[in-house]
Amino acid sequence: MIETTGSLKRRLAVWLLVTVTGLGVLLMVEAWRSAHRASQQAFDSQLESAALTIAEAVQWEESEPVMEVPAAALQILATQQQERVFYAMLTTDGEPVSANMPFTIMPAWRAQVANEPLAVTTTFDDTSWRLYGREYDSAGWITHEPVQIWVGHTRKGRKALAGELFERSVGHFVAMVLLAGVLMILTMRVALAPMRRLRHLLRRREADDMRPLDTRVPEEMRELADTLDHLFARQRQSRESLLRFTADASHQLKTPLAGLQSTSELALQSADPAQWHTALVTMHDSAERTSRLASQLLSLARLRHTGESEAVELVDLNSVLRETLLDWAGRQVASQHDLGLAELPPEPLWVRADAWAIREVLGNLIDNALRYTPPGSQITVGVKRQGDEALMFVEDNGPGVTYEACHQLLRPFERGGRQGTDGSGLGLAIVDSIAQHFGARLLLETLEPHGLMVKLYLPLYPPPYQPRHENEQAP
Repeated sequence: MIETTGSLKRRLAVWLLVTVTGLGVLLMVEAWRSAHRASQQAFDSQLESAALTIAEAVQWEESEPVMEVPAAALQILATQQQERVFYAMLTTDGEPVSANMPFTIMPAWRAQVANEPLAVTTTFDDTSWRLYGREYDSAGWITHEPVQIWVGHTRKGRKALAGELFERSVGHFVAMVLLAGVLMILTMRVALAPMRRLRHLLRRREADDMRPLDTRVPEEMRELADTLDHLFARQRQSRESLLRFTADASHQLKTPLAGLQSTSELALQSADPAQWHTALVTMHDSAERTSRLASQLLSLARLRHTGESEAVELVDLNSVLRETLLDWAGRQVASQHDLGLAELPPEPLWVRADAWAIREVLGNLIDNALRYTPPGSQITVGVKRQGDEALMFVEDNGPGVTYEACHQLLRPFERGGRQGTDGSGLGLAIVDSIAQHFGARLLLETLEPHGLMVKLYLPLYPPPYQPRHENEQAP
């Protein structure tokens, strides 16, 4: 029974969504970091430009530096967020020359600025600040002592710029995700188009159309297409076998029925009671053969349609063999033959099969031996153990068949060239079907100087568990 476990498109969409979401999270993290780096670099460049502008405006009066903050420096630091801007010019000793900063520059920062420019982030009065310091040499002036210029502002503008850049990245990402979703839907539709073509091709087929598929498929669907072709081939062979079996069965049933009709017509045209008696005897024999043929056809159909899931039990071959032989030995058809039972093994031989199927095998093999051997022939039925298998056999000293004919006798309605007999040619076909159903091996062996032995190998199983009664004692 086929069970639906979800849509293939939905699975592809979910996995693609999970992949895109994972990549999107990584991209958003990187976009956030990139936005803050870009904002930091942009505003640090403004601080550096403002510090340079202030340094160029420094003048000396009576060996003392004098600084007036130019308007250009303030314009450089001006932002839309109206941030607070601070500056300071310090001597090498840290003494302020001119400053409006509400906090003191740390000595460690001043020592580091003496070697290279420094940009630091600090917090004052619960507000985050960004400071930039740089030392400028006063060479060419009256004094040669360098000065340090520090500029800074709050980080509100930086955060605003970083947020704006991040929002733009998110907007671009969302647009790309939507575009990727549309492309993903189109891609899945194009990728799954071969499956739709194959489905439509199969739906348009007639029920009896078993031809190989005539379509183009991608490499990933090649195995599926080959499997369907093999299935069609097996169905075609099964259908041809069924049609051939039906035609043969119809022919086999038509012959005795035509004989019954002609015999009855001749008897109706005659007024002699003796001819009526002869006609009745002929009709009885023909009806008996027809009944047997119909029974064998039903047995063969039953075997071919028996499900593999049907439960079977362990059967003792010795018991089934003994019962079946006693039944056949008492029949009129066996009165002119020497039908005997070979010595049975001392221990039971357990096989997993249906008792009726074993009796059907033995009945068909014994019946074949009785029909295709002359009166007085010896027919021996037996079973013995060979390793992990049980060998059940039926042998006779009749005329036998050729080695080439042994392989043809397993076909339905095949008699091995003995068309003059009253057999139907279904006995060995039924035996072969039973052997295949229970995993047994069927072999036909010609005997010297004449005769035929039919062997059936069945796998042996341990004896079934038998619960101990309460009054029994353990040994």
